[in-house]
This record gives sequence, C-alpha cells and structure tokens, in this order.
Amino acid sequence: MNKPVLPLTYEQLDHWIESLQPALLAEGFAMAIGILRGGAPLALMVSHSAGAPVAFLRYDRASRKVAWDSTLPVPPAGSKVLLCEDIAGRGFTLVDCIAFLEQHGLVVRTLTGAVDDLSRTQPDYAIDARGYFALFPWERQAYTQRYRDDWARVEAGEAPAMADDHHYATYAIDLDGILLPDVPLARYDEDLAAALLERDALLPFEVLPGIDLQRVRTIITGRPETDRARTEAWLERHGFDHMQLVMRVPGTHDESPAGAAAHKASAALAGGVTHFVESDPVQALLIAQQAPLLRVIWWDAHTRSGVLVAARAWPALAHELAQ
Repeated sequence: MNKPVLPLTYEQLDHWIESLQPALLAEGFAMAIGILRGGAPLALMVSHSAGAPVAFLRYDRASRKVAWDSTLPVPPAGSKVLLCEDIAGRGFTLVDCIAFLEQHGLVVRTLTGAVDDLSRTQPDYAIDARGYFALFPWERQAYTQRYRDDWARVEAGEAPAMADDHHYATYAIDLDGILLPDVPLARYDEDLAAALLERDALLPFEVLPGIDLQRVRTIITGRPETDRARTEAWLERHGFDHMQLVMRVPGTHDESPAGAAAHKASAALAGGVTHFVESDPVQALLIAQQAPLLRVIWWDAHTRSGVLVAARAWPALAHELAQ
C-alpha cells in the first residue's frame, strides 16, 4: 500500500469496456467467463457490450483448484472465450484458470480491470495500473484496518476465511450539522468569541444519522486545530469521546468549502473508512469527487434524511465559461 491508489469506479470500468466494444465484437467470443468474484462484474459488462453469454469459474487459492460454476455448459472445443478477472496479480489465478479452459480445448483470451508491476501474466485487454495500487468498487473495504488484519491472518493460515464484505463497513462523520447544530457563519464574523461560546453550549441533535455510532471510527471536522481543547471537552461532555477526532490544519487546508472538503476526503482515506457522513451538500459533492470509492452521505438534519452522493468533474463546463 505504499503506491498511490488508483480508484476505478463501476462507471469508469463500464466506459472502458464500451470503448473496447468494436474489438470485442470482432473477436467473436462464444462466451465471457468471469472468475468469481472480482471477474464477475467485468464479465457481465462484456456480455452486455459484446452480446456473449456469461458464465463463471470458481478458484480456490489454497488448493489452486478451478471449478466450472455455471448452469451453462462449457463451450465446445475450439470456441474462443474471454476470461475476465479484476486484476492480473502476482498469484496463479489467471494462469490456472487459463490452463483449465485450455484443457477443455478452448481458445482463451484474457481481460482484466488492471495490470501492474507484479502481474504474472500480461492480459490481452487491461487498464495499465503500473506504479499504482488499483482499487475496485467491490474492494472498497480494503481501506479498513480490520480488513487488512483479517487478510493477513488468512494469508498466514491463522483464520479460515474473510468475513462478509458488509462487516467491514466503517464510518467517519462530520461534526457540526451531524452531532450538533451549525452556528451560522455570520455569527463568527460578528463576534468570534461569542459564537464559540454559543457553540460550546449547544446540545446534541435528538435525532442523529441512522447509524450505530459505535461503528463510527472517526469524527473529521473542518474546525481548525486551535479549537481542539474545547471540541474535545464538548464531545466528552455529551458522550462522544470514544471517537477519534481529526481537525483541519489551516496551513494545509484553508476554511473554504473546497479546502474543508479536501481535508475531509484525505483524512477519510488515510483513516481507512468506507463511509463518510457530511452535513454540507457542496462539501459532500467535493468529497465524493476527490474520493470516488468512498461512500459519501449528505445528511440533512432538518429533514432527517440522507442522500448517497457521487460526483465527477465536468471540465467541459469550465471550458465553456472561459469562452
């Protein structure tokens, strides 16, 4: 994990496979075959794009055994198939699955969502992720410390298997607007000392976002580090001091919405969480743009509702405004 992370979203993978459609159609594949589980989404995308039926292989890393896992029969010998996997890794998954299919007389081509410096084989179709750690949407939980600890135990033979993905869901939350009401910005401009005292006296919301706060790993706030003592005092006073508190460093990120969002996005990624609950809709969009695989939820305390947010930059708009 010392490499920079290359997040690949479902949308990006879908667009990539659509860009390959002419080549995939020209190949005339009899079937798209996904290696469960990471290759399954890509095989389905290929199936929709190129019209090939889809089937699956199941691979056991410990025994290196490959099994056909589909109600469809293995295609006749001589058929050309596209074997799909999320990444061409340093292990034997692709090698063994190719060998299994070739033993059935099939002509095998390969497609992986990414290929990197450690890849044992070079796929026929792949996104070049050399120099990066490719992270897929179905692996977002790999950010969490619990996932990494469990993976290390499984690799060392100390645990039989990983837990189900949803067990690794880990939350971070914003502070103002989530646990307590926001003080209007104008109050800070009018009298900073009075506004801070007003904020210190606020009580928590009666209704909080519908998540188990014991699963919240971290509070990530746009408040500056200079407010740490009074913020920690408020959290302790109201029973929220079990959560780690990450505050904004003014010299690194300013107090603008963009600066606060950049601080929260980087802190959420560094903190190894899968979900972040934000009170400001503009910041929620900016955080989602900067951390594409982070589940960003905008929580509106007034309507007591949450909205899952996704965002991508639209460079065309900036170009049009510059004209």
